[in-house]
Amino acid sequence: MNRFYFIILFSLALPRLLFAEESSLLENPKPTWETQREAKSFYFSIPAPRGQITDCHGDVLAQNSLSFNLALQFPTPLHFTDAQALSFAKQYITFAQGILKQPINLSDKAILKHYHRRGLLPLDLIEDLSPTQLARVRRGLPPCLIIRQTYTRFYPEGELACHIIGYTGRTAPLSVRAIENKDLIFPESEGREGIEQIFDDQLKGHPGNISNTYDEHGEKNSERITQHPIPGNNVITTLDKNLQHLCEKVLRENCKQGAIVMLDPNTGEIKAMASYPGFNPNDFVPILNPQLFEKLNKDPAVPLLPRAFRSAYPPGSSFKIVVGLTALQEGIITPKDTFRGPATLEVGNFVFHNWKKTDVGKLTFVQAFTQSCNTWFYQCGLKTKAEPIIRWARNLGLSQRTGIPLKSEAKGNIPDDSYMLRVHHRKILPGDVANMSIGQGDILITPLQMAQLSGIVATGGKFHQTRLIKQIQTPDNKVIAAYPDRLRADLQIKPEVISNLREAMIDVTEDAQGTAHRAQVEGIHVAGKTGTAQWGPQNKQRTAAWFTGFVPAEHPQYAFAALYEGDPGDNTIHGGSHAAPLIRKVLHEIYGKSKTENTTDQARSSKNNSEEKSVEEDNSNGD
Repeated sequence: MNRFYFIILFSLALPRLLFAEESSLLENPKPTWETQREAKSFYFSIPAPRGQITDCHGDVLAQNSLSFNLALQFPTPLHFTDAQALSFAKQYITFAQGILKQPINLSDKAILKHYHRRGLLPLDLIEDLSPTQLARVRRGLPPCLIIRQTYTRFYPEGELACHIIGYTGRTAPLSVRAIENKDLIFPESEGREGIEQIFDDQLKGHPGNISNTYDEHGEKNSERITQHPIPGNNVITTLDKNLQHLCEKVLRENCKQGAIVMLDPNTGEIKAMASYPGFNPNDFVPILNPQLFEKLNKDPAVPLLPRAFRSAYPPGSSFKIVVGLTALQEGIITPKDTFRGPATLEVGNFVFHNWKKTDVGKLTFVQAFTQSCNTWFYQCGLKTKAEPIIRWARNLGLSQRTGIPLKSEAKGNIPDDSYMLRVHHRKILPGDVANMSIGQGDILITPLQMAQLSGIVATGGKFHQTRLIKQIQTPDNKVIAAYPDRLRADLQIKPEVISNLREAMIDVTEDAQGTAHRAQVEGIHVAGKTGTAQWGPQNKQRTAAWFTGFVPAEHPQYAFAALYEGDPGDNTIHGGSHAAPLIRKVLHEIYGKSKTENTTDQARSSKNNSEEKSVEEDNSNGD
């Protein structure tokens, strides 16, 4: 997994330097273009190989590979006029184009800038030659055309975990200034997004040094490595490559936009965090084609957006987990208390609707949660009041970043009086509490936060710090930084409250009145909650369909959240019909497909047809 490796790339074909007194170099340790003509010795830096990024088992997600560039070496002394330099360069460019059958687009300005400022070093004509191109040029090149070896970043799994791993880009071009001592012999790469960016200092290593000396005629006497480059450290993530593959595959095959997050609730480790659509970070190496970048930027599906942690959505009825937990934990209701479930409920001057069109009678918490009765939860929320709900939502990690080491993680939003005054110029009113009780209004949650919340419920209130990185290792496997399991909080949730929540969440998938029959998995109990909510301007409103929970219900191994993002104006999207099946497909692969799966599916479909049909006919506030 962690190999101590480096590649020496020192056949620079550095030409003659005019001899000068050594004292000149000492007086100006970083010589300009003029003083380097008098230099007797010259020093260059050798870029270090970048460290690897791996999954939790050591499978490589990002690594270095060799890249071969075709370059032009100008003869020395550098006495060409501008016209002569251009004529010389274009002669060899024409030759290279002929053997490679590929245009080489270098402006006269770029050629002359290199000649005057960095003419001692090769000028790259074509970067990252393909194997076919490399074979062609190796058949025979004129003396002034050379093959240069450099490092390039390589992502062996392509698009896998692209929003997490990120990508690299080259540092600023060296040709913008005159050559100096300690200059790199070729540009190194730097992290531009994701883990590549956040852990750039750890990954990039320390450059080596090479010394060249010249005689009085400018002929090179020696080329000596004075210090070998030290490869960068390796970053070991908590991701499971196979599970990440599976989650991305399910999203790719079943939705246009969405996210799935799966974590271990007992340790806080993120095992998979998939956002779809994505991109291939190899397309960014060695540089990103401007046309491709424009295409990615203009794509309405926004493939560069990490939906799992950088997008926050209204949670809909999945927020009823928070409301129910708060009411039970605070003693506002008991498991035996009932409210009626009418088709509508008046709150002030507003009429709020249940997604079912008829009065469903008196319901306990478990019954109301199972069938996701909105009017029951309006009453429960109004009795509980806003402050306890807001407090417990924040206890469960909402409206705050999880703390994973990735830039621009969305904070989400749990509106309080301060927020309402700032945005709506009023404090929270009863109608706002009713909306909050079913996850509507101004509440926003990321898929990662939702999975974290379910993980806390799964462990009975033990809030393990959510983690994406396990440790940092040197190339020889020495651990220099570790991020072990840490209990962020023990929420002291009453056992009977957890028991009621677990029962209700199992019934969501298994009871005849449940809203997530399509999340059932043969042989295990899946605990979950669906949610459906709209966001965006009225004429371009989109639907966020949710399914969140944990599995197996009795001894949870995974907490999960699936988010299915509907197209604008599509009102057929619901948590039970679109998000729950995403999790079912993942869990079937994890726990093994039943031999009687097809028979079971047919029987379940027949038995639950009427319930599922009513779920899919849900309006904007249902599941």
